[in-house]
Amino acid sequence: MSGVLLDYDGPIAVIRYDRPDKHNAFNDEMDRRLFEILAELQQRPGLRAVVWKGEGASFSSGRDTTQLGVRTEDLSDLQFIERGHAGSAAFLTMPCPILVALKGWVIGGSFERALLCDIRVAGESARMRLPEILHGVVPDSGGTARLLQMAGHGLAADLALTGRVMGAEEALRHGIVSRVVPDAELDDTVLGMARAIAAAPEFTVKMFLRTLRRLANPLVQQSLAEEALTQSMVFASSDYAEFKAARAEKREPKYRGR
Repeated sequence: MSGVLLDYDGPIAVIRYDRPDKHNAFNDEMDRRLFEILAELQQRPGLRAVVWKGEGASFSSGRDTTQLGVRTEDLSDLQFIERGHAGSAAFLTMPCPILVALKGWVIGGSFERALLCDIRVAGESARMRLPEILHGVVPDSGGTARLLQMAGHGLAADLALTGRVMGAEEALRHGIVSRVVPDAELDDTVLGMARAIAAAPEFTVKMFLRTLRRLANPLVQQSLAEEALTQSMVFASSDYAEFKAARAEKREPKYRGR
C-alpha cells in the first residue's frame, strides 16, 4: 500500500493520504506515489479541480521521523532535495485549482506543500507547525515564501524560528486559510467548493489561475532554489553534526556558527 489514494468525483480528482494510524506522516513511498498522481493529473483531459485531504484525525504530521536522514538511493543532499522540489512543482502548475482540507496535525513539509495549493480550508481541529529548525534543519518546500506573501515577515519568522503551533482561527486571521468549518463539515465543504469551481466556465477559471499564479509563484520558485542550497549547506555544517551528536549523547550542544 502506497498510503496515497486517488479517486474521481466526475471532473474532480480527490487525493487522499491514507495512513491514519501515523497521522498520515509521509515516507518515501508516499512521496513517490503523490508525485506520480500529480504528474498523471497534469495530463488528464477535462480535469476541473483537485481536492487533497487526509484520512483519520489529521491531514499530515509531516515527514515520518523514522526516515529522517535515511537515504535509500545514492544521491547527494542537493540531488535529494531538488528531486522533491521537482515533484512539488506540480502544485504550482496544475491546470486547475487545488483545494486542500486541513485538520488535526498539519506539520512541516506537509504544511508547506499545502501552502503551495490554491485554496486551504481548515477544520476547527487544525494545528499547523514548522518545526524544522528544532530538528536542526530549515524549511525547504516553499513555505517561507508563501507565508511571507500571506502574512508577512514577522509571522514567517515566528512560526519557523520557534516551531510553535498555530491553530485554525489564527491561520484564518492571517489569511493562511480562507475558511474554518467544523471538522464534520470539512470534506463536504471542500468538495462543494470544488464542484462550484467545476461548474464555472473552464477557460475563465484557467485565465484567472494564470493571472494569480504569475503574480504569486515567481517568489516561491526563487525560494525553492535558495532553500535547496541552504539545506544542503546545513546538512554539511559542523553545527548540524554537533546538533545530532549532542542529542544522541544527551548533552548541551556547543555550536560554532559554521
